[in-house]
Amino acid sequence: MENNLPPNIAITQMIFGYVTTKAIHVAAKLNIADLITSHGPMDGSELARLTGANAEAIFRLLRALASSGIFIENENGKFSLTPLAECLKEDSPTSVKAMALSAGSLFYKTYTEFLYAVQNGGGGWVKALGSPPFEYLRDHPEEGKIFDRMMTDIHGGETQPMVENYDFSVFKTVIDIGGGNGDVISAVLNKNPETKGVLFDLPEVIQRSTENILASGLKVRCKLASGNFFESVTSGGDAYILRHIIHDWSDEDTVRILTNCRKAMNPGGKILVVEAVIPNGNDPHPFKWLDLTMLMIGGKERTKEQFAQVFTKSGLELTRIIPITPAICIVEGEVN
Repeated sequence: MENNLPPNIAITQMIFGYVTTKAIHVAAKLNIADLITSHGPMDGSELARLTGANAEAIFRLLRALASSGIFIENENGKFSLTPLAECLKEDSPTSVKAMALSAGSLFYKTYTEFLYAVQNGGGGWVKALGSPPFEYLRDHPEEGKIFDRMMTDIHGGETQPMVENYDFSVFKTVIDIGGGNGDVISAVLNKNPETKGVLFDLPEVIQRSTENILASGLKVRCKLASGNFFESVTSGGDAYILRHIIHDWSDEDTVRILTNCRKAMNPGGKILVVEAVIPNGNDPHPFKWLDLTMLMIGGKERTKEQFAQVFTKSGLELTRIIPITPAICIVEGEVN
């Protein structure tokens, strides 16, 4: 990536990138974007009164953020929103507020053990927090709620492009593995009225998802099934969707998951992995950075070649890759 700054200045800004992360986190935590939306442009004193923060400190916070295009200060010392600051609003359609809250707290804590992860090939999250991600989030429900919101914000925009760019109508039964709240299988079934579906996830997740399926009016066409995909998955599907599932896991665990799906699916069935496909070379790609977080938890973002390898070890052949957004693809496989 080109940068006209002297190299030592450019890398200094990168070195202190964690300060930007924490500054955005604090602005989100104090609901500053939402307050400015409700009350109009405000100075440090007005924001301090509403947030309980120190007036001079909050001014210094916003001045720094404004220098990066997040908020803007007018001639009267009052701060307004910019397009970047709009993304910190709770109800913005492009909101990243939950991400700011989680990145500046939960993930910030885990990265204290990033060196450990690099030296050992993973495990930084457990070293920092004492338990694997999904167990930790289960045991810390408030952080878990923010994490769930972050996942919805990040991946929610992929659902419609996915159903628009892939023909699910050729399948009688589609099974969504690790389908969470049911948004994906609901979108597939709403787009394809002749198709039936199954939402498969852990028992506690399915319990939470039942209400969503009922509310979607798809109770007749969408079954709910619970289990552990390391042991087995629901059989009888013509397509098995795994959206942002296998990137959480090592190659060995991924092969176990994919093998169980292969064993369960009908003859001629498809495996549809919805994830990033990391390009080779030096070109920037957001998931090259997210891959470092996956390293922390023991998973990985994969290249085309790496997907082909885990497919082959699972008794599958990678048949094609269908882009659905600039960063996300459907990686399709079938029995080889």
